[in-house]
Amino acid sequence: MAILFDAEKKIFKLDTASSSYVFAVHDSGRLLHLYYGAYLPDCDMRYLLDRGYFGSFTPDAAGYVGKEFSPDTQPSEYSCNGTGDFRISALQIRNADGNIATDIRYVSHRILNEKPALPGMPSLRDENGDSETLEITTLDQTTNAEVKLYYTVYNDLPVMTRHAVVTNTSDRTMELERVFSACLDFNTMDYDMVHLYGKWAKERTVTERPLCHGIQSIQSKRGSSSHNHNPFVALKAHGATEENGEVYGVNLIYSGNFSIEAEVDCLNATRLLAGINPTDFTWRLEPNESFTAPEAVMVYTDRGLGEMSRIFHRTYMKHLIKSPWRDVERPVLINSWEAAYFDFDDNKLVAFAHEAAKMGVDMLVMDDGWFGHRKNDDSSLGDWYVNEKKLKGGLSSLIERVNAEGLKFGIWYEPEMISPDSDLYRAHPDWCLHVPNRENSPARLQYVLDMTRKDVRDNIFAQMYKVLSENKIDYVKWDFNRNLTEVGSALLPPERQKEVMHRFVLGTYDLMDRFVKAFPNILFENCSGGGGRFDAGMLYYSPQIWCSDNTDAIERLTIQFGTSMCYPISSFGAHVAARPRTSLKTRGNVAMCGTFGYELDPRKLTDDEKAEVKQQIADYRKYHCLVREGDFYRLVSPTENDFYCAWEFVSPDKQEAMMTAVVMRQPETRYCVQRLRGLDPKTYYQDEETGTVYSGAMLMNAGLNLTRDVYEDGTSVTKHFKAVK
Repeated sequence: MAILFDAEKKIFKLDTASSSYVFAVHDSGRLLHLYYGAYLPDCDMRYLLDRGYFGSFTPDAAGYVGKEFSPDTQPSEYSCNGTGDFRISALQIRNADGNIATDIRYVSHRILNEKPALPGMPSLRDENGDSETLEITTLDQTTNAEVKLYYTVYNDLPVMTRHAVVTNTSDRTMELERVFSACLDFNTMDYDMVHLYGKWAKERTVTERPLCHGIQSIQSKRGSSSHNHNPFVALKAHGATEENGEVYGVNLIYSGNFSIEAEVDCLNATRLLAGINPTDFTWRLEPNESFTAPEAVMVYTDRGLGEMSRIFHRTYMKHLIKSPWRDVERPVLINSWEAAYFDFDDNKLVAFAHEAAKMGVDMLVMDDGWFGHRKNDDSSLGDWYVNEKKLKGGLSSLIERVNAEGLKFGIWYEPEMISPDSDLYRAHPDWCLHVPNRENSPARLQYVLDMTRKDVRDNIFAQMYKVLSENKIDYVKWDFNRNLTEVGSALLPPERQKEVMHRFVLGTYDLMDRFVKAFPNILFENCSGGGGRFDAGMLYYSPQIWCSDNTDAIERLTIQFGTSMCYPISSFGAHVAARPRTSLKTRGNVAMCGTFGYELDPRKLTDDEKAEVKQQIADYRKYHCLVREGDFYRLVSPTENDFYCAWEFVSPDKQEAMMTAVVMRQPETRYCVQRLRGLDPKTYYQDEETGTVYSGAMLMNAGLNLTRDVYEDGTSVTKHFKAVK
């Protein structure tokens, strides 16, 4: 059993493949956290609860006599606000009397041999019976707010998920003001907080800082997970590295406003919360109504940040991504955006396809500009019908011509957006997000549709369904090119307007779910001005996400390294673009760390470049299984080394490996030796290019001499090894 309950001591113990999680039911009925870390055979750690007594400023627990306990100092399993715990709280409910005092106590529990789905939201799946779930029922006896806490552990991976469901079992209305998905209390502050920050075209740069007293947080209130921060945080022990040391990783499966908060208190203890951002959020619960918080994924390892990442990668590949494209070779596509932007017609696209087919490309993607009367980005979003002045003969004719060249066909959409200059807006101006008597703020000359409304979603679904069902379309790029302002819905009453942000995300999930079920064989790629919505919620519906609008190979190093902290490499939309800063070889090597494709005009390539592209595509086909299924190792970080960065893939059976190094800046001295990781030290590996044979021990301890391979700005090298007897 992965989940155990000691009925006498009232202790729960949850074991994953290599970690243990322990908490107890206190005599007062409160749930108190005891331990999360490396696997333990025993579970009675109640001795850790003695944190001293601090007099009148640290109150005793209401309804409990005993000065050894105070909610202000005890580690809480799901902290509540207003009843003695002054630290950041996971739960705050404003009850019908108007106060926010919240206090939940244990009622009962169940151990389930299944993973419950979250209604209307993405979450990890368990289709093979690899998990157990603990359901804890608690109750605020004053307000009759019932809170169920869910913990799922997986037998095959050191990962655990958590979420909460709040139900109003009273006969009066209550309002949720804070409802986080996970609360973790640690008995130390000796951690560095690792997270991913950025902006458009510079997403997910890894940064870390030591925890300090007070509150530190990352969050988004943009209506999406955002370019600026990602819903991922790791707490790593001081001195922990890529391959050694304790690390706790937390990732929220959510695509909207989030907050991950850490507070270090006066006892040098740390509390970490992850969930929906409480800013601009309130959820009104009528009697018998329930609210489900998003799911948080938690990983513990004592083998460093690299192993934490590999655990996330394996988990998401096995239990999150479901598309039939997950386990097969993805098509090499060429996208029209950087090749033509809005300046294309059917003949130009067919010319792209003709040249691309000669080099082995599998698919042509027609990006923005094919619909309504769109000539630039100032019109027609929401009018999802073909502009036959641009595509003469219509979409079917274009697809037939592209297919005749031997290529599949893909298309771009931005379903959640509407242009003021569109037929849809003129017919339904109230269908965009707006607030009364206030002018809407345009961004990219567009507004945002009110995805909380079923009639809006039905209209967009019908328009897109017509195009997708009547044409042979193999791929959809789903874009989202601005954030949410003037967030109001015409159909919701005033007291529910602070629900719009979350309802918007649920509406988007609903629409995506309808499409992936209606068109299960279409390859969906998510996008938000590149990586503005690169999160686990989107991966539930699409197996890949456009990593960034920045296609410069050197800039991509930092972006892709940061993304790999949590997300599998096979989910990275990565293309070779016409960016002359680096060689075509280096651009190909960097794009190989992802889905691989092209973002250029193939007609402008020289004969030598076309030959090189053909070889790149052949290499992609040769190595795609290794990239998709292999363990990923960040060897040299581009944010920690001024010279070069390097990474490596190792097959699960350790019979194959591939290392890539890219020079960012020419060094003063060119001498460079790089050690590999993750190999079998007793196995011998042959360099595919030179034929040289090395033991795994030599490659990992003595390393490779790359001095003659990496020496000038923008140069790169890839080394491929296979096991030999």
